[in-house]
Amino acid sequence: MSPKREFTREDLKVHNAKDQPTVYVAHEGKVYDVSQSKLWKTGTHMKRHAGGTDLSGELKAAPHGPEVFARVAEAGVMKAERDPMDEKVPEFLLQLFARVPMLRRHPHPMTVHFPIAFCMAVPLFNLLYLFTGEVSFEGTAFHLLVLGILGMAVSMMTGPYTWWLNYGARMNQNIAVKMGASSLLFLLLLAGFFWRLSRPELLVAADGPSWGYFLLTCSYPALVTVLGWFGAKMTFPS
Repeated sequence: MSPKREFTREDLKVHNAKDQPTVYVAHEGKVYDVSQSKLWKTGTHMKRHAGGTDLSGELKAAPHGPEVFARVAEAGVMKAERDPMDEKVPEFLLQLFARVPMLRRHPHPMTVHFPIAFCMAVPLFNLLYLFTGEVSFEGTAFHLLVLGILGMAVSMMTGPYTWWLNYGARMNQNIAVKMGASSLLFLLLLAGFFWRLSRPELLVAADGPSWGYFLLTCSYPALVTVLGWFGAKMTFPS
């Protein structure tokens, strides 16, 4: 029996339907030829998973398991080598990631959903108050604003961690926009909090300035949309 071909990461990378007509992917040390699969004919699966890459970590989040690889041919095995991205990561973290893989990629994507929901809901409850006059809606909006600030703080701490760990802290347009928009959103959340805290006389006071507070809160969904758009471009690059 002839020895199986060994692939380095660079060897695997070119089998992406562009540099080479074949499409190979790796999983748990094995390399599979998915060139004949209709799901990989463009070199990308579901507009998310690229050919020529190791899918060991990504398959855990897929709606299917590794049994799908039984339908395709093996092209070889991955050569044992250290991921260049891991050279900068302390050994104790690498050991932790081996035990709990979600700690490598998921902390930021997981935590951003909370401030997104809170920021979208603040102007919604303010609007409900304007239409109904029900004071509890305005109070709920303020409580959501506080939760949005707390959620943003956690999200902004996990963001640089994920950026450093998985992207080598390399700057690009998506990162630049996300950093700028998240900083602006956090400042506007704080502005809304202190404005509302200093003016407990509800949203539509007789002298009018609290309409500015309402308009300020309407900026939160717009910034959240920008952050979501550019975050999705990183998660779903195609």
